[in-house]
Amino acid sequence: MGQSLMKKLAASVALAAALGVSTAAVPASAQTLRMAWSQDATGLDPHKQTAFSSLRLLELVYEPLVRLNADLEIVPAIAESWEFSEDGKTLTFKLDADAKFQNGEKVTPADVKASFERVLDEATGAAARANFTSIESIDTPDEATVVFNLSQPDVPMLTAMAGINAAVVPASEIEAGTIGTKAIGSGPFKLDSWEPNQKEVLSANPDWAGGEVKVDGINISVLPDETAILAALRTKQVDFALINDPLVATLVPNEASLELSRTPVLAYHVLQLNPSREPMTELAVRQAISCAIDRQDVLDTALLGEGAVTGPLTMPAYRSDASALFCYERDVEKAKQLMAEAGYEDGFSATVIAATGEPPTAAAEAQVIQSQLAEIGIKLDIKMMELNVYVDTWLKGDFDMAVALNGGRADPYSMYNRYWTKNGNLQHVANYIDDTLDSLMQEGRVETDFAKRKEIFSKFETHLAEVSPWIWLYTGYTYTAQQKNVEGFVPSPTGTLFGLTEVSVGE
Repeated sequence: MGQSLMKKLAASVALAAALGVSTAAVPASAQTLRMAWSQDATGLDPHKQTAFSSLRLLELVYEPLVRLNADLEIVPAIAESWEFSEDGKTLTFKLDADAKFQNGEKVTPADVKASFERVLDEATGAAARANFTSIESIDTPDEATVVFNLSQPDVPMLTAMAGINAAVVPASEIEAGTIGTKAIGSGPFKLDSWEPNQKEVLSANPDWAGGEVKVDGINISVLPDETAILAALRTKQVDFALINDPLVATLVPNEASLELSRTPVLAYHVLQLNPSREPMTELAVRQAISCAIDRQDVLDTALLGEGAVTGPLTMPAYRSDASALFCYERDVEKAKQLMAEAGYEDGFSATVIAATGEPPTAAAEAQVIQSQLAEIGIKLDIKMMELNVYVDTWLKGDFDMAVALNGGRADPYSMYNRYWTKNGNLQHVANYIDDTLDSLMQEGRVETDFAKRKEIFSKFETHLAEVSPWIWLYTGYTYTAQQKNVEGFVPSPTGTLFGLTEVSVGE
């Protein structure tokens, strides 16, 4: 690997130059953060984007009512305070009086109401719609108050509101139909320009109610090959970078001038099966695939062991010992027996899709899985796709199997209700539901006692692993690399780059 990687690093210098980054060493900027990442946003509509690369950009521009801090605690964003009623059916927010959109307009309760009505409108195709279906009506009694009237107690709703898919956008822009073509939020940075797959230019928002950010702006270069990013860091053309590839991240500590941040994340790697397609319609076939996968081997081979095998629940408060779940110890003989019981003792052929670059290990993961499933007669054809093509295909549920990296949440309900409830807005992606999953999700949604919620979601996880519509693999890390004169970044298990609001660039 070493010689090959050195060749790639040399080629990467040329790539950096081709993208307009000089290869001559110069001091780091004191005012503007020069940043690089390998995957660019696929769109600007905060309610509809699902790709990590889009969310990482939009969370610098837009704001939700509340957000999660690095300890996964709910803290103020546009709302300065909030309160559930005693019966849990009313959630009231007081807005920050200083909150303004980047067009100079004040953020009002009417903007909040219009934003959530847009999310709830099925025609929008909002990614997080299923989290908010218990909202019956929204009242705006004065210039600072928003009241959500709920059809039932909804414990996880507040956590769901902390995501950028629940961002508050200007009502005027909704009416004008410009959400997705113009990026006007109330967040810490303005998006001055976006050249897709090339660069973004952001400037600090002087009117941000959250306070003063410590850089004048952020210039982001899109360098698809992360060895190019490492090369740009080495030659001090980049101050800060998001690294997705563990193979590249593990090289950063070898550079004396660089620092690596490595934080466990809630996002999970998964092999998604499509139970609406033969033969994955058969429980025994799905279980056979689960039994044939050596999760630790995939992790060790594709990610250099940079992560931990996981079940469906990845949040610390609910995570359990994955080894107790169905077939988490590889059992090839049991897999062959299950295939025979389903009438597929001679195996079958299927296609697995994977995105180029997100995660960067997707191709390697698919290859290891291909090799392991071949042992029980399953012939996998690997189809690599550009990220935007993959996302469109994935959202249509148009695949036999998919290697995916899906986002995690701090609460099990807000993490999975869009997939594993009968009314989930991504049910057509999951393509599997049963009464047990649906009822356990509903029980967890309204239960307010943490110990009882943990028991409910433990049953949910056990059942989900047993019926095996997806094969959960492992969680990994989020990596950022920076020059030593860059200070203040706070990483988060959510993978957010909101911690850039605290970053300063020294001499």
